[in-house]
Amino acid sequence: MPGGNVSLVLAVQRQDGLPAVLKVNFPEPESEHEAHALALWDGRGAVRLLEHDPARRALLLERCRPGTSLWEVRDETEANDLACQVLRRLWRAPPADHAFRSLEAEAARWAEELPRQWSALGRPFERSLVERGVGTIRELVATQDQLVVLHQDLHGGNVLRAERESWLAIDPKPLLGEPAFDAASLLRDRRAELRRDPAPAQRMRRRLDQLTRELDLDRERLRGWGIVHALAWGFSDEPAKVEEDMIACARWLAAA
Repeated sequence: MPGGNVSLVLAVQRQDGLPAVLKVNFPEPESEHEAHALALWDGRGAVRLLEHDPARRALLLERCRPGTSLWEVRDETEANDLACQVLRRLWRAPPADHAFRSLEAEAARWAEELPRQWSALGRPFERSLVERGVGTIRELVATQDQLVVLHQDLHGGNVLRAERESWLAIDPKPLLGEPAFDAASLLRDRRAELRRDPAPAQRMRRRLDQLTRELDLDRERLRGWGIVHALAWGFSDEPAKVEEDMIACARWLAAA
């Protein structure tokens, strides 16, 4: 099925009859090293990279069948457990000659940009949340320990049911950083449900507890990166946007 927000994605069939997916990424830094991450994982927890044309930014990928997403698993605890199983398979050290962007560099950029963008947008929410995000970046970046190749966007829509393995990740936006950062997207997953939840902060606390336990992570580091990533992806001035549900997730995490 055609799709993609920053790419063209088409279901295709190879000459040998194997069903596949053709993905052509638009020129932007987050997907620049998607093929490198998929090659490193080599089908363990993620779709296999079948062919790659760097000049065209084109990837030929294994097609997941039936291809339904983890969002179809209605029980959130079960879905998060399955997502954790996928994440644990993905985390591994990069090769010595890797070209992956670093979480350290990305976070340093966010620390500079968040206050400026917040002011440029007319201070759309409380200053204390921006200050919390910037302070958290400075604290966490300097104390990272184990560095692995991160997916960065592993939420229920990017984990698909498959035949070769029960669930496979797609659409990585890889960074090199600590594992606690990589659960940020799961913390704020299913945001439409969160908006309807009468006690979203309590639900966020349950997610924090489960992900901390299942992935053997430090709860405060996970919470901190969750706040940072929600802010970094939640607003910008070029183009101008403020995603209220993302800002709300950062706010709930700050209170969790």
